[in-house]
Amino acid sequence: MLENLSDKLQSALGKLTGKGKVTEKDIDAAMREVRLALLEADVNFKVVRKFIKDIKERALGSEVMESLTPGQQIIKIVNEELTKLMGESEAKINFSSKPPTVVLMAGLQGAGKTTTTGKLANNMKKLNKRPLLVACDVYRPAAIKQLEVVGSQVGVPVFTMGDKVDPVDIAKAGVEHAKKNGNDVVLIDTAGRLHIDENLMDEIKNISSAVEPDEILLVLDAMTGQDAVNVAESFNNILSITGVILTKLDGDARGGAALSIRAVTDKPIKFVGVGEKLDQLEPFHPDRMASRILGMGDVLSLIEKAQQNIDLKQAKELEDKIRSQSFSFDDFLNQLEQMKNLGPLDELIKMIPGMNSKALKGINVDNKDIDRIQAIIQSMTMEERENPDVLNSSRKTRIAKGSGSTIQDVNKLIKQFKESKKMMKKFSDMEKKMKKGGNFGLPFFK
Repeated sequence: MLENLSDKLQSALGKLTGKGKVTEKDIDAAMREVRLALLEADVNFKVVRKFIKDIKERALGSEVMESLTPGQQIIKIVNEELTKLMGESEAKINFSSKPPTVVLMAGLQGAGKTTTTGKLANNMKKLNKRPLLVACDVYRPAAIKQLEVVGSQVGVPVFTMGDKVDPVDIAKAGVEHAKKNGNDVVLIDTAGRLHIDENLMDEIKNISSAVEPDEILLVLDAMTGQDAVNVAESFNNILSITGVILTKLDGDARGGAALSIRAVTDKPIKFVGVGEKLDQLEPFHPDRMASRILGMGDVLSLIEKAQQNIDLKQAKELEDKIRSQSFSFDDFLNQLEQMKNLGPLDELIKMIPGMNSKALKGINVDNKDIDRIQAIIQSMTMEERENPDVLNSSRKTRIAKGSGSTIQDVNKLIKQFKESKKMMKKFSDMEKKMKKGGNFGLPFFK
């Protein structure tokens, strides 16, 4: 996600961090690299020009020039200006005080609008809303069927009147259906086109006039860069959108759309798609994104992911088992499954402050390793999972065959498991001694 831009900005700013004193010449050199990085990332050139101007003005001020850590001060300024560029704070859905809240979904064909509509419905359910999907794309073959499939996957009803009815009439009927059936959010999936044309815009304007939506969200493909920004500008001029959803941000190494849209349209990015799964739509936090781009991590998002995906009761039980040294392969397997729910390991590690993409270049964080470990543990009997000491050579051979791995893989896992238990025991003993005011057995405390 925005990896190319992140690497180049960190490289440009990193040259300033070790300096005890920063001159105007140093700042100019760094800003030239930052400007080039942003232009290569397909950020709008007018946006880049203003961004660089604002940073330079602040960087030449007394807060930097008189600072004991001028390089860090400049990075702080860049972080604040990046956050400001992308919208400063999270822009939430504007829920109507008189339900249902009507959300009109717009966009070009191929941006992932129908799938994103389903993802947004899934997000609404997490907020204890009762969403209804309304199928108004009567032109694209199988568009209605696709929305019905997505709706069934997230457990949300779909209102449809077939492909022979005027989309304006479908939208109005869908809102009435929601009122009668207690649906407090209506998500209207409109037709997309391969390019912006009058017919498309007239139809969306007519739907908008008929249902008076609380939100008009434009779905854009982040990987199209400046094209996405141009589409946003065109839609906004005609429809006056209330926000943007950027899809495929996980595949966007450049970042032009994410950094330009707010400045060009004055409309916020409200959500970003970070994967193909229907739960991979996240609220957009400009401050967190700026921190991640600059290699400062994103601890808040990491904590939120953990809270959503880790069973607190199981975590407490695990803590008790670690203390009593009854931690088994079954517990280990459970932890792996919960960790997989958090998402790709390389993305999680990047959320940790200081763990930038350069630091990860030589680290193998392949999720297939977790799959292999799971397969090995699942090939063990209950007795073997509880007591690894019974694992002789014949048992290991059986486990290797059953899991499609090698005996070396099995031995490696058993060794890692036993070492983990020893480490856990050390931490547990250390904690007990700390509570008793002990000296941990260190000679210089005796």
